[in-house]
Amino acid sequence: MRTVKTQNIARIILGAFLTFAGVSHLTFNRSEFLAQVPGWLPVDPDLTVILSGIVEISLGLALIFAVRYKKWVGITAAVFFILIFPGNISQYVNKVDAFGLNTDKARFIRLFFQPILILWVLWSTNALTKKNH
Repeated sequence: MRTVKTQNIARIILGAFLTFAGVSHLTFNRSEFLAQVPGWLPVDPDLTVILSGIVEISLGLALIFAVRYKKWVGITAAVFFILIFPGNISQYVNKVDAFGLNTDKARFIRLFFQPILILWVLWSTNALTKKNH
């Protein structure tokens, strides 16, 4: 029972983080997120930032409030984290300064946080178990 409570807290924290990040896409961190859009992406970078911000807000709120569908939300969020990972790789490879990641070392270390986010969302939503709690 304690694990379920911990998972719920972790899910809500991640949901709040995603919601905040999504809002920041659309407002005060717009240029920082623009720096992460890979140049090879065949979509307008500003549109990419706006759409990814909307998705992050939606996923964040769903993680917090759509408890009945938390497994599906968890899987969807994990896929989203995988889909945006090329932006982090692009930032590292192209030596783009953003979010205070102004050295190769800092940008490289950032790459390891994406798998942590994926595991966090899958664990906190029980997305990889057959149980429904």
